[in-house]
Amino acid sequence: MHPFHPLSGQRLRVLFERKLASGVAVSCEGGPLGSLMVPLAWTDRGPATAAAPLTYEVLTDLAGVISAIIPRHEG
Repeated sequence: MHPFHPLSGQRLRVLFERKLASGVAVSCEGGPLGSLMVPLAWTDRGPATAAAPLTYEVLTDLAGVISAIIPRHEG
């Protein structure tokens, strides 16, 4: 969880998962806080973080790849 969250670093019992418009969230037992919904991305069950930050150079390379692929599929 976010480092400033009162339950950061603690293991919580997952009660159920729910698909929301913003993505998947889990309902957890929060001890004295009661149950709470937490976005899956805030947990260790969420997707792994990127090895490197997204930079201008990475975006430029991606744009080049997309530009090279698109003409092949048009027409």
